[in-house]
Amino acid sequence: MSDRETWATRVGFIIAAIGSAVGLGNIWQFPFKTATNGGAIFLVVYLAAVFAIGFPAMLAEFVLGRRTHLNAIDAFDQLGHREWRVVGALSLVTGFWILSYYNVVGGWVIRYVIGSVRGAYFGDPAGYFGAVSAGPEAIVAHAVFLLIVIGIVALGVENGIEKATKVMVPSIVVIMIALGVWAATLPGAAEGYAYFLDPDFSVLLANASDIVPFAVGQAFFTLSLGMGIMITYSSYIGEDDNLPIDGGTIVVVNTLIGVLAGLVVFPILFSIGVSPDTSGPAAIFVAMASAFAQLPAGRILGAGFFLVVLIAALSSAISLLEVTVAYFVDNRGMDRVKLSAAVGVALFVLGLPSAWDTAWLGWFDTLAYKLLLPLAVLFLLLFVGWVLADRALEELATGAGGGLPLFGPFWLWMVRTLVIAGVLVTLALGIETLFLAPEPAIVPPL
Repeated sequence: MSDRETWATRVGFIIAAIGSAVGLGNIWQFPFKTATNGGAIFLVVYLAAVFAIGFPAMLAEFVLGRRTHLNAIDAFDQLGHREWRVVGALSLVTGFWILSYYNVVGGWVIRYVIGSVRGAYFGDPAGYFGAVSAGPEAIVAHAVFLLIVIGIVALGVENGIEKATKVMVPSIVVIMIALGVWAATLPGAAEGYAYFLDPDFSVLLANASDIVPFAVGQAFFTLSLGMGIMITYSSYIGEDDNLPIDGGTIVVVNTLIGVLAGLVVFPILFSIGVSPDTSGPAAIFVAMASAFAQLPAGRILGAGFFLVVLIAALSSAISLLEVTVAYFVDNRGMDRVKLSAAVGVALFVLGLPSAWDTAWLGWFDTLAYKLLLPLAVLFLLLFVGWVLADRALEELATGAGGGLPLFGPFWLWMVRTLVIAGVLVTLALGIETLFLAPEPAIVPPL
């Protein structure tokens, strides 16, 4: 235990956790999930899910990680509940599953950064996306992105992940704010804001079985829950860290960046007359590329936008890879560099179907959102709320300096009742649309 890596600073942990949360989930997934699930009403449900379900669930993962200082699987052994290891294993599998297709999208982003500089997609944005999103070119880009992620994780917690995210996260914020200010000046920006910020509750009543699972799944995805990430990251922190304050900081900053992404994407789409609800998962690629092709200084703007998407993608991908690497480092004492490479090869192979055909990527993504993520979070909440309860309260109070005496009991009550109930409803709706509906709802083909 004494030889196990730790964060160099508390700020390093917070920034790394924000970096994990602020990834493609915010800048790629969030705009197109919003667009294909009712616009502003999706934002309303998502925000409710983030603070009512996501924040308490994040603290549950923090408690488990810091209490044991172990990875997402072995933490249960340390607490004397070996039979619950399956919960940690499910989290690890979920993160591994997501990263396999996440790397593919990361490869697309690399191609778009280069394509922006060269103006390669200006003549035919849809054709360019078709060429780079599937087939041999997508496989090569998938491998390049994965190699970058492997290199960062191989350097370790302090020298690799912490140092990288301290550069990445501020860069994301600065570039996104600049793009948001610019987007506000575009003709049609007001319509974009209305679409994103003015909810129609009748849409929710008519489409709750799709909107709710995707919104709650988006909350889990963007907060890096149900994938073992926050358990692993919090296992590297000290006893003096204030978990509620750290968690609240991560949730607020992550949510603000997600909303900022919408304030960038939707004004741009409306300024060129592109309907966001028909853009699907390709929204920030085809639609945004079309916008940059029509705008002055499009190459510079495009390169800046896709650069921030790339940074965000990397910051999340390294956290997903670290979950699996941490497990084998803790259990096998294997060399981190060789282990990172070995796990990377397995990820590359699992990601091949998604790189070859975007229909596969859509299926991988839908299964993660509607089944794997809520299932992993549900079991974790049941364990922390009902099995670990007293020790969970003790751990949550550690480092808080006694300044939040009423928060712990309220948090535990929330976990045991409203949060678990919310996840159960989400899971039931997800299972219904995945397996029981005549035509299961899936992410539209790219």
